[in-house]
Amino acid sequence: MAGDVLLQTVRDGVATVSFNRPKALNAIDNALGLALKDTLHGLAEDKKVRCIVLRGEGDHFMAGGDINVFHSMLEQGEWARRRVTGELAICVHESIKTIRGTGKPVVASLRGAAAGFGMSLLLACDLAIASEKSFFTLAYRQIGLSPDGGSTYFLPRALPLKQAMEVALLGGRFDAKRAYELGIVNRVVADEKLEEATAEMAMQLATGPTEALARTKALLNHSYAYAATLESQLQMEERGIMDSAASEEFVEGINAFVAKRKPNFPAA
Repeated sequence: MAGDVLLQTVRDGVATVSFNRPKALNAIDNALGLALKDTLHGLAEDKKVRCIVLRGEGDHFMAGGDINVFHSMLEQGEWARRRVTGELAICVHESIKTIRGTGKPVVASLRGAAAGFGMSLLLACDLAIASEKSFFTLAYRQIGLSPDGGSTYFLPRALPLKQAMEVALLGGRFDAKRAYELGIVNRVVADEKLEEATAEMAMQLATGPTEALARTKALLNHSYAYAATLESQLQMEERGIMDSAASEEFVEGINAFVAKRKPNFPAA
């Protein structure tokens, strides 16, 4: 456990991390930001963990930053506001870097609001599955802030620039169907099926070839982030597939395929 603001369970290789501020719609404050940073770092290093799921307790994923925290600093002056928001941004950005840097797949399981940093967080995840009752807004403009959490990095890579501008500059709220159309989430399911569908996706990842999936994630992230040339990407793929062929995962995968059985990939 990482304290009351964050809950953590690990079962069958799947680590489930739950934001636990339901009365505040799981809005992030300093305590939750620190807990999330430390928890994700620990899970990234834990060899028993093969997949990470992020979710919110109660009816919402995460409704952005805690407005009460922001309100409490209004009378502290310009430099105090700069310091408080900067410290929180630096902290939560460590979580974004961990999500992108770990070889383990990270899945966002979304119900209710994914707003502000909550939307930035889901954009950073490798996969996202949403309840049909979920809704989305980048929201920062509503309180006079520019975005953080990497959303200005991920949005123009996921969407055409004008659509990214619309999401960020107009700050409108849109539903799960629109999020799927935009490519922000991978799947939309009935609200009552969210936990089941999330568990199914997570187990598919956790029982997969852990090292090969990590190499695949790294290859896609490299191409996505660095606009790699075809030649450089092919070179990376050559190294990756050779490393994979030398692994026990490859041995098990081939033997299982020949024997017409489901592979039992070992933990890394």
